[in-house]
Amino acid sequence: MRGFTLLEVMIALAITAGVLLTVISSVNHHLATISADTEETTAVLLGRAKLEDPEFAKKSDTKGTFAPDHPDHKWEREITKTEIPGLNMIRLTVIWANDTKRLSLVQYAPQNAQ
Repeated sequence: MRGFTLLEVMIALAITAGVLLTVISSVNHHLATISADTEETTAVLLGRAKLEDPEFAKKSDTKGTFAPDHPDHKWEREITKTEIPGLNMIRLTVIWANDTKRLSLVQYAPQNAQ
């Protein structure tokens, strides 16, 4: 009789289980990385669109949301004067994931633009 012994089958199954566990862990890690990158990219694009809006610089609001398209994303704006006369620094912070993640964008603009 020819065939595999029980020991050979158990070793093959152990190797297969180790390889499958490694592959599944790797896929899970990369999916989490892709998800985080997607969230961060969305926050950057929303912030840039808000900073490039000419009406945004004229508003007096310092906080808001990106509703209705992205109601889970919020923004906060802070305008400070720089050392250079006539130039302001605008810091726009985008907040998401229940206020656990933040991303700040900085833009410099002349004082008369606000």
